[in-house]
Amino acid sequence: MNAPLVTEALTPAPVEYRTEPSQYHHWSLKFEGAVATLAMGVDENAGLRPGYKLKLNSYDLGVDVELHDAINRIRFEHPEVRTVVLTSARERVFCSGANIFMLGVSSHGWKVNFCKFTNETRNGFEDSSKNSGLKFLAAVNGSCAGGGYELALACDEILLVDDRSSAVSLPEVPLLGVLPGTGGLTRVTDKRHVRHDLADIFCTTTEGVRGQKAKDWRLVDDIVKPAAFAAKVQERAQALAAQSDRPADGKGVTLTRIERQQDANSVRYEHVSVEIDRTKRQAVFTVKAPTGAQPSTVDGIVAAGANWYPLAMARQLDDAILHMRTNELEIGTWLWKTSGDSAAVQAMDAVLLANQGHWLVRETTGLLRRTLSRIDVSSRSLFALIEEGSCFTGTFLEFALACDRSYQLALPDDAAKAPKLTLTEANFGLFPMATGQSRIARRFYEEAAPLAAARAAIGQALDADAALALGLVTSAPDDIDWADEVRIALEERAAMSPDALTGMEANLRFNGPENMFTRIFGRLTAWQNWIFQRPNAVGEKGALKLYGKGEKAQFDMNRV
Repeated sequence: MNAPLVTEALTPAPVEYRTEPSQYHHWSLKFEGAVATLAMGVDENAGLRPGYKLKLNSYDLGVDVELHDAINRIRFEHPEVRTVVLTSARERVFCSGANIFMLGVSSHGWKVNFCKFTNETRNGFEDSSKNSGLKFLAAVNGSCAGGGYELALACDEILLVDDRSSAVSLPEVPLLGVLPGTGGLTRVTDKRHVRHDLADIFCTTTEGVRGQKAKDWRLVDDIVKPAAFAAKVQERAQALAAQSDRPADGKGVTLTRIERQQDANSVRYEHVSVEIDRTKRQAVFTVKAPTGAQPSTVDGIVAAGANWYPLAMARQLDDAILHMRTNELEIGTWLWKTSGDSAAVQAMDAVLLANQGHWLVRETTGLLRRTLSRIDVSSRSLFALIEEGSCFTGTFLEFALACDRSYQLALPDDAAKAPKLTLTEANFGLFPMATGQSRIARRFYEEAAPLAAARAAIGQALDADAALALGLVTSAPDDIDWADEVRIALEERAAMSPDALTGMEANLRFNGPENMFTRIFGRLTAWQNWIFQRPNAVGEKGALKLYGKGEKAQFDMNRV
């Protein structure tokens, strides 16, 4: 690898998440019946930021933005695909992981957000495998290190070429003084059940493990000699495809470009808008309910394609969240509002629930699930404001249930104008969190009585008093107190330490059972976040800063 061209921290300029295959620099797609091959051939001169070259199939955020887009296109545009083979277009190297020089010249916030997005992308492999039958096979045809091995770990199976040199490794601890930041430690133990003492050896050596030992230690599923590798990949890809129920004759939906209008203080889409108040460090997300006639049959849904409201809204909201999370770091509070007809959202939920077996509805539900999960793990204070004209109903109620607090306006003297919220069956499991729980189950710690009371209220338009009595909102001020109570709450929030709030919010939002995903986002991410700020990693003599310079890191040997 070349030494970095610059050493100062990168100042993140606006990142664009909208792309399509003709704009890819780093990935190529090939389709053969039930199998799609996604080959990584990173253009070393096409990094997202200046200051580093993407040598040896190493990646930065731009590489992963393309990967995210490619997987979504397979999900929606190619329903006939049942297995995705991830491999390398380079000889003797599968992927060397996150670009070390990129990390060395990046700000702390950039590194953390980069790791979060790569985690979400890899978690999405497992989400699709579990929920929509899209299987993933890592065809590791060369050396596979760090984040490259973490990419392989997210797949259902890993095949390693047995050529006496190709190895898998997680060298971050000995080489860089940091952790494998994209789920490596967790997947090695929780998913692949590598014995913890062997995992200790594996994660503290730089040369990695190859051949039969890699298979014996469960680091890969099988090893194959080079001459038989391509045939074995196809054999396993077809075997994985046989486990899927994605339709061989399904008609794909072209994911057209997400259109938006943007200025200095707003981002507006057809169904979603974001208004930014920089003085208050707040952004208001407003999601608009569907309007006009909506398809209720699968034929109508497929005909609507990317314009089908739930799919279009989910794509727009996902883009808005990613834009705000990456490009607006000082906007610390996100206010969530909705507008439109509650009946239209109830009808949308009924269609989603009635047609769960159809591949396009299933994929759209998956996109909504993953987009809502992005809200859960965003390091922002989240407040829902349920005002006149709101439609926090069913799927839209999930926005409020994801928030740290929710305020519903009480209008005791005008029942007609009083904002209502409405539960639908969608709130009870259609969009589980990373914990596997519905947000309403998480809210009530899965206690039977409040959940039964909530379920009994499905379909009822609940005013502020009724919602408060059921525990569905935090506060229900009337029109006299509304403005002051909301203003004071937001001003108090804005005065607190963002670091402390991030830690508090993450702890309180994920109060349910632990699983692999929560450990990746909670335990692993918290440790990596801390390590990324320690001088042993990022100080002038830290391992990450000195990598490639021929100097040995100097560690403060005090254990903290």
